[in-house]
Amino acid sequence: MNEDTIVAIATAPLEAAISIIRMSGPRVFEVLEKIFTKNVQDVPSHTMHYGFIVDEGKHIDEVLVSVFKGKHTFTGENMVEINCHGGVFITHRVLEVCLKYGARMAEHGEFSKRAFLNGRIDLSQAESIADMISASTTESASLALKGIEGRISSLIKDLKEDLIQIVTQIEVNIDYPEYDSVEELTAKTLLPLSLTLSQKMDHILKNARNGQLVKDGVTTAIIGKPNVGKSSLLNALLQEEKAIVTHIAGTTRDLVEGKVNLNGLVLHIIDTAGIHETKDLVEQMGVKKSLEKAKQAQLVLVVLDGSRPLEDEDKHLLDLTKEMKRLIVINKKDQGCVIEQEGIKISAKENQVEALERAIKELFEVENFNQMEDIWLSNSRHIHLLTQASMSLNKAIEAMKMDIPTDLIVTDLYDSWEYLREILGEQAKEDLLDELFSRFCIGK
Repeated sequence: MNEDTIVAIATAPLEAAISIIRMSGPRVFEVLEKIFTKNVQDVPSHTMHYGFIVDEGKHIDEVLVSVFKGKHTFTGENMVEINCHGGVFITHRVLEVCLKYGARMAEHGEFSKRAFLNGRIDLSQAESIADMISASTTESASLALKGIEGRISSLIKDLKEDLIQIVTQIEVNIDYPEYDSVEELTAKTLLPLSLTLSQKMDHILKNARNGQLVKDGVTTAIIGKPNVGKSSLLNALLQEEKAIVTHIAGTTRDLVEGKVNLNGLVLHIIDTAGIHETKDLVEQMGVKKSLEKAKQAQLVLVVLDGSRPLEDEDKHLLDLTKEMKRLIVINKKDQGCVIEQEGIKISAKENQVEALERAIKELFEVENFNQMEDIWLSNSRHIHLLTQASMSLNKAIEAMKMDIPTDLIVTDLYDSWEYLREILGEQAKEDLLDELFSRFCIGK
C-alpha cells in the first residue's frame, strides 16, 4: 500500500535556527545514501548522525540526520528526519534534493495517515494530533493530549468490552437454547448490564459538552443599535484597540472579530454593525450581516445604552433575540443608569466588564472545566457516533423490557458496536480518511 517514499518539511516555513525535513517509506535509506555523506543503512534505530547533504558531489548543507527503523516509528515504517539550517531557501533546497533522488512530496497528513494504516495509532489518536496542533488554550491542549496518549481509545475499548459481554450472552442463548443455565443467566444479568453501560455512555456524553466548549470555544455576537458601545465592549474584552471607536453613530459598518480566553473558555467574538433602519446601502448590508451572525452565534450579547430610556429599536432587538442564548448588557453605567431593563451593568469605556465576564463563565459553567479528568470527548465526530451508539443500546434496552425475542434485540446491540468501532476507525471508509487527513499540515 505504501510503496512510495514520501518527504515534506515538518517545521514552519520561516527563518529559524533549525528546520526538519521528514522522509518515510520503504526506500528511505536508498534515497539518503545518495544525498548524505554518511552511510546509515546499518546504524541502530533512534540514533542521530552528523554529515552533509550533497547533490552531484557538492555540499548543500551541514546537517544532523535522525534515523528511525522498523515498526517502532511514528509511521510504522523506516523514517529519517534531516535537521538542516533553518533558512527558507536552504530548507527548500534540501527538500529538492530529496525529491530529485527518489522521494515524492507527501500529501497533507500523509505521515499520520500512514501511522494509522500501519496500526501505529487509531483514528481517534490521529484526530487528536490535529487537535493538538490547533489547540489555543491549556485546557484544549490537555484534551488533545488525552487522545494522543490513547486514553480516548481505552475509553471506547472499555465500552466495547462491556457491550460484547452483553452480546455474547445473547448469542450463546440463541445458539445453544437447550442449556437452561444459559437462559437463566441471561434473564438475570442482561438488562442490568445494559442499563449500567447506558449510564456510562450518558455520563461521557454529558461531559462531552464541556469538552466541545474547551476545544471549539463559543461563537459570540455583540449586537445593538448604533452608538451603544459595542466596539468599546469588544475592545474591553480583548484588552486591545481592535475596533474603531468614535462618538459618530454607525462607525462599524462591517464585522470586526477577536478572540478572548476566559479561564479556558475561548470566545470568538464578532462586533457587528448597529442594527437600525437606514437608507444607506452600505449600512443596510452591514445590518443584514449583523442579523445573520446573531442567528448563527452560540451566544448573543445584546448591548443597550443604560444612559437613555429604552427605545423602539432596543425593544425590537430584545424581541428578536428572546429565543437565542443571550445576555443583556447595560452599558455606560459611568454616565448614570436610567434605562428600565434588567441586565448586566458595565462600562465598556472604563473597561469595567468583570460582571459580564462572570456571567458568561456562569452561563457556560466554566468552573467545571477544571475537572478535566471527567472530560474525555470533544471531537464532534466522536460525540455523534457515541450518541448513535447510545441510541441503539437504548432501543435494545426497551426491547428487553418488552420481552422481545433476543435474536431481534441483538441487531440493535450490533449497531451500537459498529458505531463504537467507527470512532476508532476500525471500519473507516476511504473517503472519510481522505477528508480527515487532508486537513493536516503537509509535514504531519
